[in-house]
Amino acid sequence: MRRLFCLVVLVSPLALPAGLVFAGDRTADCTQEPQARWMSPAAISQKAVAAGYPDIRHVVIIGSCYEIEALTARRRRADVVMDPITGDVVAASMGSDPE
Repeated sequence: MRRLFCLVVLVSPLALPAGLVFAGDRTADCTQEPQARWMSPAAISQKAVAAGYPDIRHVVIIGSCYEIEALTARRRRADVVMDPITGDVVAASMGSDPE
């Protein structure tokens, strides 16, 4: 048991930077284009639906990206970061429990 504890203590700091990288993706720079050239919230919502998030709850701007709060087809909550120019999914995280 003591060996396991020591291993966890030694490995834990290595896991922290990976978490920070993911958190950084949520505010990542998706584009350098001005907002005047971005897709509209309605158009980005359509892209999100096509990407598998049929129930869009909110669309907000985070940094130079759109963040969409939605439900998947299996009714799981999802936070999806999308490029406002191309509509590509940059990052996504999903809850484990259906809503």
